[in-house]
Amino acid sequence: MSEEILTGLILAGGLARRMGGGDKGLRPFMGKPLVAHAIERLAPQVDFLLINANQNSEAYARFGYPVIADAVSGFAGPLAGLHAGLLAAKTPLLVTAPCDSPFLPLDLVSRLHGGLLAAAADLAVAKTGEQPHPVFSLVRREVLQSLSEFLASGGRKIDLWYSALKVVEVPFADEAAFANINTPEELDRLESR
Repeated sequence: MSEEILTGLILAGGLARRMGGGDKGLRPFMGKPLVAHAIERLAPQVDFLLINANQNSEAYARFGYPVIADAVSGFAGPLAGLHAGLLAAKTPLLVTAPCDSPFLPLDLVSRLHGGLLAAAADLAVAKTGEQPHPVFSLVRREVLQSLSEFLASGGRKIDLWYSALKVVEVPFADEAAFANINTPEELDRLESR
């Protein structure tokens, strides 16, 4: 855990269209819901944890953490979840991880935090090889106004929004740690590995 107080946010607010609908975070994987894996890996790295969900909030609340819905309508994607998290968080820093990444790094927060401080950045994003993973990011609460304005203008793409900020990409070696499960086929394949 970093020396700064920070909040973790599990992003589970999507419609899971590629999964065939339903609620992806609640899909069983290796004996428990997908979101439970993400919680187990992220919770020890943060001081507070929130779950962003726009449906089945009672089911998510059973995991013992506050559940927050998007403040903007229309299932506007991960940025809307980040926005909701920034509105709800009381800490200067917020780290995000998706509910469908059951192997997220156990040193995600410390590595992102180190990169953020070293670069005096607004936002730190995980990266493997040439591939950034913007849903694995650590942001300062000060970006809330910028994000609110971007969403109000109809913006939805994470990388387009943060291109106006000071961003540092933090390299991680293990690409498999960032595997996310979007389809029933991916769920089956990772379950059997």
